[in-house]
Amino acid sequence: MDRPLQGNGSSQRCCSYRTLKSWLPILSWLPEYKLKYLQMDLLAGLTVGLTTVPQALAYAEVAGLPVQYGLYSAFMGGFIYTLLGTSKDVTLGPTAIMSLLCFSVVGEEPQRAVLLSLLCGVIQATMALLRLGFLLDFISYPVIKGFTCAAAVTIGFGQVKNILGIQDVPHQFFLEVYYTFHKIPEARVGDVVLGLVCLALLITLMLMKSHPGSENRSVGSRFARKLVWTVATMRNALVVVAATIVAYSWEAYGHHVFTLTGHTAQGLPAFSPPPTSDTTSNGTIVSFKEIVEDFGGGLAVIPLMGLLESIAIAKAFASQNNYRIDANQELLAIGVTNIMGSFVSAYPVTGSFGRTAVNSQTGVCTPAGGVITSVIVLLSLAFLMPAFYYIPKASLAAVIICAVAPMVDYRVVIEMWRIHRLDLLPFLATFLLSFWQVQYGIIGGVAVSGALLLYTMARPKIKVSDHGVLVMELGNGLSFPAVEHLNHIIHSQALQTIPARSVVLDCHHVSIIDYTVISELRDLMRHFKLKKVKLMFSGLQPSILKVLLKADLEGFSYADSLEEALLMESVSLLSDEDPK
Repeated sequence: MDRPLQGNGSSQRCCSYRTLKSWLPILSWLPEYKLKYLQMDLLAGLTVGLTTVPQALAYAEVAGLPVQYGLYSAFMGGFIYTLLGTSKDVTLGPTAIMSLLCFSVVGEEPQRAVLLSLLCGVIQATMALLRLGFLLDFISYPVIKGFTCAAAVTIGFGQVKNILGIQDVPHQFFLEVYYTFHKIPEARVGDVVLGLVCLALLITLMLMKSHPGSENRSVGSRFARKLVWTVATMRNALVVVAATIVAYSWEAYGHHVFTLTGHTAQGLPAFSPPPTSDTTSNGTIVSFKEIVEDFGGGLAVIPLMGLLESIAIAKAFASQNNYRIDANQELLAIGVTNIMGSFVSAYPVTGSFGRTAVNSQTGVCTPAGGVITSVIVLLSLAFLMPAFYYIPKASLAAVIICAVAPMVDYRVVIEMWRIHRLDLLPFLATFLLSFWQVQYGIIGGVAVSGALLLYTMARPKIKVSDHGVLVMELGNGLSFPAVEHLNHIIHSQALQTIPARSVVLDCHHVSIIDYTVISELRDLMRHFKLKKVKLMFSGLQPSILKVLLKADLEGFSYADSLEEALLMESVSLLSDEDPK
């Protein structure tokens, strides 16, 4: 019987059902789906859907786009994530941070926002296929916190003009602050009153949800708590609907008291490829290459921040609910969502912390809850768009302000000051630069974090102690940036003293070494020989010892422990003093 080709095993593994399940996680949970799961997923999907619709409309305002683009961006994620996602809780859609980033890159141009979604999706999916998720590890926690705090302040203050009902305020943050205060006399009383009432209602409902009251086991008490929780969870939808009814009532009597959202495109978006060119107001055609050049650093920042936000949320809820996620599969899910979203006029999306929390708290069992949410968004697009005309901008502004307010986390500054003050440098760099340009804030924060990391590598801690001979304990890895610092310490404290002194290098913390270090050690050992003193190594890990032995350093000597090295050195000193 002929033997099978060796490649068949590899091909079978590549095309096996197990491999298919790793690429399509739905195949893992769908065969075990139960009626109970369906009930919980329907409830969660409905609840999240009623939260998503008003938030999507509001976030489109932050992105500088017509409000329907928020809904265009809110439904594709539910379908794609059900197929590709590995978290039962995560919901993909427009968020405050991604909306702000989108506005900073494309301004108020919907066509470019849609093309940006396609390009971001391609970058994210490519990163997933190449397993490049580790790149997110280079964005430190202080940078993330600095960015989210600055974004929350920028987004929140950007909505003050809608609360006041004033027009023609620039979008650049510092100019926005100036002109908002400058135009306060132009504020419309109706918008101010409605906006403040909406804010008060939202804050009250939020506090009621976080403080449900005493635990009482009676049926009436449990029902009351459940009712309060439901109303508080759907607070955004309820407040926007109530504000819309109020605005419609005034408009019906001919009183234009509030600033309204205005006309929106009705119906579902056409399924078509995003435009790869643009036409300016004077008829000039802008090519794809020129558009990409205009995007600039946004093409790096937006995909990375989208991935970072989504994966951080997925990991947080996976830990909370005792399951695991696949980070690279999450990258693929969000990348494919942005690619497919661009075909229905969506701008870049990511995981939403607020809506994911609602999803989890409602008891969702599988990612299928996202399908229900997406259906609600589609129904809103199909049938409710005429009603969105009467949504007051002040009510949407109140929704956004309440959504981003918890992102301003002042406690993290206190913790960094108490635990590790140097971390305040990347935090402050990110926070302050983000008010100038969001991209510059992230890039600046990463640069400062990188500089601190490189400084740590270039200036490792070296503990010097005197045991008859000098003992120098290296605090961490020994790589080429640290060579000059080590050289300076050894020369100043051992070779340039009178008389010169022998040195034991305690290397039990050293786990890496490179050729530059070997070259410098060779030179140091030559200087020690000229001074007629010794350089000895102790506590070398096997991998480091192997490299040093291969280097064949002249006069190289080592001991397994510091105590053994000191004993060998003391014996050597005694033999040197022997008159024989």
